[in-house]
Amino acid sequence: MFVTDKALLEKLSEAKKSGSGFLKGASLGVVVCADENESDVWIEDCSIASIILQLAGQSHGLGTCWIQIRNRMYSDDMSSEDYIRGVLDLSKNLRVESMISFGYPDEEKSPVPKEQLDYQKITQMN
Repeated sequence: MFVTDKALLEKLSEAKKSGSGFLKGASLGVVVCADENESDVWIEDCSIASIILQLAGQSHGLGTCWIQIRNRMYSDDMSSEDYIRGVLDLSKNLRVESMISFGYPDEEKSPVPKEQLDYQKITQMN
């Protein structure tokens, strides 16, 4: 679901205790969801769709941020998914994996120099 309404994006930016604020002030937010009754690999499908959305945004010079929703909490007694379901009036069979925020970056960060990469975190199989 593509969301451009600023008031709706602000409500969605409150979906988690922390980490969803990237939607506040964003130009676009995409709520990535699927019908779990239609696919037993909906989590994988939504994850792939989320990454493709981010790559598409980057190819157009946009900044993006993945906001994890599945298994996250809005409050002590409400999941982030249920909060979003209420804000967007989504049916119960739709499961929310993530939200992706889109906007123009405030800054451009340089990549980490190759010499500073921690190659001990990588295991090579022969």
